[in-house]
Amino acid sequence: MRNTFALTLGMAVTASVLSALPALAHDQSSASDSGPYPAVGAGTSFLDHQQKLAGLPDPAWFEANIPFVDLPDADIESTYYYRWRTYKEALKYTGPENGWIVTEFLGPVGYAAPGGAISAAAGHHIYEGRWLRDQRYVDDYLDYWLTGPGAGAKPATDGLGSDTTDWAHQYSFWVADAVLAKAEVDGRVDEATARLGTLEKQWQGWSPQYDKATGLYWQTPVWDAMEYTASSYQSDDPYHGGAGYRPTLNAYQYGDAQAIAKLADLSGDRRTAKQYRDAAAALQKAQDKYLWDAQSGFYKHVMRDDNPQRTKIADREEIGFIPWAFDMAPKDAAHTAAWAQLTDEQGFTAAYGPTTVERRSPLFMKDAELGCCRWSGPSWPYATSQTATALGNLLADYPKQKVVTSQDLVDLMHGYALTQRKDGKPYVAEAHHPDEDRWLYDGTGHSEDYNHSTYTDLVLGSLLGIRGQTGDSVRIDPQVGGWDHFAAENVPYHGRNLTVVWDRDGSHYAAGKGLSVWLDGKKVLSQKKLGDVTVRVPAKGARAQLAPEADDLAAPDGRAYPVATASYSWRDDSPAEAIDGQDFQLDVPGTRWTTYGSPNASDWLQVDLGTATTVRDVRTTFYDDGGGVKVPASYRVEYRKSDGSWAAVPGAPTPATPVGGALNRIQLTTPVTTDALRLVGTPQSGAAFGVTSFGAWRPVDASIRASIATAADGSIAVTAATPTTVTTTLKITSRDSTVASDKLVAPVGWKVERLDRGVTKPRPGTYTSKWKVTPPADLAIGADAPLRYAVDSTRRGFTADTVVVARAAFDPAAFPTTAWNDDFSTDELARYGLQGQLGEPAPTATVDTAAGTLVVTSTGGRDRGLFTVPVAAGAQSAVVMTPKSFAAGDGGENSLFLGLTNGPDDIAMSWYNHRGQSSGVNVVVGGQGRGDAEGGGSSAVTWQPGDRLATVVSNGRLSSWIEHAGTWTRLRSAPVSVAIPADQLAAWHPAFALRLDPGTITLDRVQVLTS
Repeated sequence: MRNTFALTLGMAVTASVLSALPALAHDQSSASDSGPYPAVGAGTSFLDHQQKLAGLPDPAWFEANIPFVDLPDADIESTYYYRWRTYKEALKYTGPENGWIVTEFLGPVGYAAPGGAISAAAGHHIYEGRWLRDQRYVDDYLDYWLTGPGAGAKPATDGLGSDTTDWAHQYSFWVADAVLAKAEVDGRVDEATARLGTLEKQWQGWSPQYDKATGLYWQTPVWDAMEYTASSYQSDDPYHGGAGYRPTLNAYQYGDAQAIAKLADLSGDRRTAKQYRDAAAALQKAQDKYLWDAQSGFYKHVMRDDNPQRTKIADREEIGFIPWAFDMAPKDAAHTAAWAQLTDEQGFTAAYGPTTVERRSPLFMKDAELGCCRWSGPSWPYATSQTATALGNLLADYPKQKVVTSQDLVDLMHGYALTQRKDGKPYVAEAHHPDEDRWLYDGTGHSEDYNHSTYTDLVLGSLLGIRGQTGDSVRIDPQVGGWDHFAAENVPYHGRNLTVVWDRDGSHYAAGKGLSVWLDGKKVLSQKKLGDVTVRVPAKGARAQLAPEADDLAAPDGRAYPVATASYSWRDDSPAEAIDGQDFQLDVPGTRWTTYGSPNASDWLQVDLGTATTVRDVRTTFYDDGGGVKVPASYRVEYRKSDGSWAAVPGAPTPATPVGGALNRIQLTTPVTTDALRLVGTPQSGAAFGVTSFGAWRPVDASIRASIATAADGSIAVTAATPTTVTTTLKITSRDSTVASDKLVAPVGWKVERLDRGVTKPRPGTYTSKWKVTPPADLAIGADAPLRYAVDSTRRGFTADTVVVARAAFDPAAFPTTAWNDDFSTDELARYGLQGQLGEPAPTATVDTAAGTLVVTSTGGRDRGLFTVPVAAGAQSAVVMTPKSFAAGDGGENSLFLGLTNGPDDIAMSWYNHRGQSSGVNVVVGGQGRGDAEGGGSSAVTWQPGDRLATVVSNGRLSSWIEHAGTWTRLRSAPVSVAIPADQLAAWHPAFALRLDPGTITLDRVQVLTS
């Protein structure tokens, strides 16, 4: 269908609205022939790849994926290979539903989108990843932002961005430009044009921040990913910065408009192309009118508010170079003169620079030593990436000039490489001192190998000048100063292997003098001089990518299933980290399970899938720190049979002897169907062993899309021993492959009955089936269980399985007994036995019988009061609370807890923090916290007046719930019985607690339901 949008620049744009992207070309081989890494194919072999990859984990991945370079500058080169390592570390598998994302931090942060992605540097990530041979990572990542969770709703809060309502607009983001840049390298223009509808929607999503009077977009610096900038310090909010018209978002929108226009041209849509080209031209004109300071010759920030004259700030900031990164700045001498500031000693030049504000600014390095994150002078790789990209464009795309030269780009890249050092070794964190060899912002367990910038893209695209094209050609325009030689070997380009060699006198590579180019190992160009040249790259037929794959063992972000357990675990190395979708070999932060300290002769790591699942290909990465944890002497993988016994999977491991930090694979000679796998390892003498990744992978037929109908939260509500109707859907999009079989699979003890004949003659089309699903009688309220729609393709070994969560619902009406119901119309306070808790004094509590409220007040420091209900919990109980109001004020504690207690030092409760708008579980036994029984993490939640909160304890599991508008939604679920046996919990008492700083919390009602 065609929909018409109103463009913010006063024109109409017709956009193709795609419900889903068409299936891309994929490898059609059978599953038994598929490999985890792409084949390199024919190419050249001038360089010693083994030597280049020395010290990198999993060298086979790098050999299969990255372009190899040889550079006369050892610092630039060593940083190049290091940055490919950090990029690989940042690849996170989020599960079969959404595949791969690229993370900014290796550990979790509270303001990330679902799965851990952050849009701030996503443009950098796409530019960097476009050079990989295996584009499945970046394809998934784009799907994530344009149609997946990244495109989903985001709370419009101060901490997550109050001006935007979806994750892809949380931070400024140049996604269409990056999609085009990717297509220019991988050659899959059809894949890029298929995204036009979603790219237009993303572009339009910035409309609320468009100002018609100026023709510009405004942005708050912090949502440009820049805190405490020079412009921010001139507002009343130095952290966020005042909203302003900035060369950032306006350049990004310009670049995206130009990219959409070009992609529309390539798809034959001339009308849309013109409309976006006109939009870009209008933005360019407005930016030069309002943001270009002719007097100082630079693009600057202009405050939006209380600035009727649109006066520019006095300070030059590094963001003033960004327009050139998108070829937005006019191609005249007046604008080009701005680049003199890059090398000016009072401008941006620095040994570890550039600086983020000019040195002559009185705000230069303001508060920089006070802690992260200041953009008032420190050198940020994020900004250096943009400046280097801009300089590369100036040298390649603009008229010749004398302000800066290619040697300035070499110098900039050399300084950028030296910035990425710590203790003499390659290392990137958040921000560096511009003049001293030290990182300013480098938080332990947080900033390591920070993926917030580009580097390899700059080496390949700007420095070596491999400039991608959408047609059957490549432009090569190196900007290498006085270098006598360099080589870029087997660069994945348009489905071919491109090698570019510069050897001034022919002595370095013995492959001829001057500039030479090879395609798939055959020389196609030779010229004596180094200069701008375009080389024809004939199309090579269908540019197939490897088939998509799914890992059925992956359980990132604390989902209920699969679940990992172990015979023994070191206290800091959870089994869950072996299946968390991340795989790297760092000490801190870590993503590993280890047996460090185990007394056992052998140990096992077990993953319960919850439902019977077909396993074909098991892949393991072992952790080896070179010290107390080494690869095991031997290992085997076992599967659980239907009778509960274990047997080795059929197939030999490759390699035969396990290796650390690399792929260890067992391709099963015969697939097995099981609900659990376990890895059994025997350690080397005197050492432990560890695992960073344990997966069961299967190829996915992208032409079959299977789904299960769920509620908005992605779950299916079920009740113990009660049938529920489940609806499944199959969408078949190709005649080349179709459905061989389909079935709905539930855990052992559940019953599944098909209610229709099923798909009898599957052809391209959409097919719906109904199933009756009955859980067992002992299903705990709040418990999750997987339902797998197992779909086999007619392509041998390929599947289209999907898994959703069946969740045991909470319904207060299902509890037969109301053991306690206090609406505070009478004063029952004395019966609660109010007392302080966990070392904090009790607050003051009174009952206002006229208002029907419990009033709890703290007048001194922080108080915490435990209210114990004088009834027994029994085998199954629910504590239901109706809050009325919470203590006001900034920075104050205003939390409540509800659940069970056996005294002030023994609690199993959920908590709700009103100020933080979050909820979790707290289990304390004998005054000691039991994190293993808390379920991990917390959930964002917004309580509104009239909402109820509840904690349910059922069959050893605690779950927390919130009711809004009559609907109960689960917040958290925790296996409290690992800390407190279920029979003991039955003897505990229902209770609630309030923790607050000076202020008041009031409650309307407390109920206890039992059965």
